[in-house]
Formats: sequence, C-alpha cells, structure tokens
Amino acid sequence: MSGGVGWRERGSASVLLLAVAGTLTLVSATLALLATGIVARHQAAAAADLGALAGAIHALDDLAVVCEAARAVVAANNATLVDCRVEGWEVVVITEVTVGGAAELGPARAVARAGPW
Repeated sequence: MSGGVGWRERGSASVLLLAVAGTLTLVSATLALLATGIVARHQAAAAADLGALAGAIHALDDLAVVCEAARAVVAANNATLVDCRVEGWEVVVITEVTVGGAAELGPARAVARAGPW
C-alpha cells in the first residue's frame, strides 16, 4: 500500500454502514414490538367493551348467564375473559390478550363497564 494521505481510513465506510444498519434494525425491532403491544391493548379493549355490552343485555338474569354471554363475545374477539361481575346494574368485564412474540412483556389487559340502559 502506498503511504498517501487517507490510507488509514480505507474501509471505514463499511464499518459505518454496518453500525447504521445495526442501529436501524434495532430501532425497527423496537417499533415493531411497541406496535404489537398497542394492537394487543386495543384488541383487549374492544373485546372488553363488547363483552360488557353483551353481558349488560342479560344484567337482570343470573350471573352465570351474564358471564357466559360476555365470555362468548370475548372469545369471538380472540381475547380471554379474566373476570366478570355484576355491580349493581352494571356488568364489569376484564379481558386480556397475549402480546405475540414477546411473552416477557405480559398480556395486554382491559376493563369495561356497561349497564342495561
């Protein structure tokens, strides 16, 4: 190699490119994980809202009927019914959705309340 000016910087663009690509990959993976969590949270909220409304239709019936109606709607929305109870005239439903690909983040949970009127 010749000892000309800048010969020590040969190949530095490759290292810089690898650093930039690695950073972009890390940022993209983080954003994808965040988006997955947000989608799961919205899915849990929608399932809880619809489950509470389905249960509220039967609020004057037996608790088993109320919770079975809520459970069916929650399951149809790909969520799990964690809790179902009647407080006065209102049905309270708690649902959860597993955040795909990131079990260490835990499930996304939502609570909804609805009444018969």
